[in-house]
Amino acid sequence: MTPARTMEHMLRKLLSEMDYVQSQGAGYYTCAPFARRFNKLLEQAMQLIGAANPLIATFDALDETDPKDPGDKSKRLLQIRIEITQLISFLETVDEGETA
Repeated sequence: MTPARTMEHMLRKLLSEMDYVQSQGAGYYTCAPFARRFNKLLEQAMQLIGAANPLIATFDALDETDPKDPGDKSKRLLQIRIEITQLISFLETVDEGETA
């Protein structure tokens, strides 16, 4: 398994963990651990791919603070979810390029 494939798997697992936590209710979940984990994986992806890649440069580290308002928490989780799925898509294409 390539490092990119491993990272894809980890990001998918992060999404499923977000689903579980979010199902517990907006007043109970926290966004910070998901943003922190995404940021660590993004940093590794940048090292793996090379920070000079123009597409990896479109990703930014996420805010790791945790909003208090449930509506803001929901928005933050949506932002994290979007970034995770975009990074998965990017890594899939990078992995395909390495095997082609």
